Amino acid sequence: MAHDWSRFSLKINIKAPIDAIYHAWTTREMLELWFLRKAEFHTSTHTLRDAKGNIHAGDTYEWLWHGHPDNTVEKGKVLETNGIDRIKFSFTGGALVTVQIGEVAGENIVMLIQENIPTDEHGMVNYNLGCQTGWCFYLANLKSLLEGGIDLRNKNMLLTGVINS
Repeated sequence: MAHDWSRFSLKINIKAPIDAIYHAWTTREMLELWFLRKAEFHTSTHTLRDAKGNIHAGDTYEWLWHGHPDNTVEKGKVLETNGIDRIKFSFTGGALVTVQIGEVAGENIVMLIQENIPTDEHGMVNYNLGCQTGWCFYLANLKSLLEGGIDLRNKNMLLTGVINS
């Protein structure tokens, strides 16, 4: 069977309530604790969403990462939120990311699917392999933060090319 370069999925178990995991994905305040340096969301009427306010379908976003300059910005749109356990948003290279949270074998699982990845060489290297590497780290950091309060991200702008930024 050939590898499907247009998509990938990743799963991680997290010892935290489903609503806490969902909240970590759907507020600026929490996204900036485990994932991003800056996570601004604007409503469909272009109003900046409050840091503690939940994102909604139709919101747009601008994201900045630790360890990367301000010109490395990701812009996209929130496509779906259900207030419980599912989020979907547009992502780099025209990809779509779906986050589904649920219980398997008595444990809470976060499953991330990135699909619609371009299958040219750039897409395969940067958006399939590169994004998988990034998401693996950030999912592990989400687990670390929710289970033990430890943020594993590199925040030193002088350190570049490390896996934790």
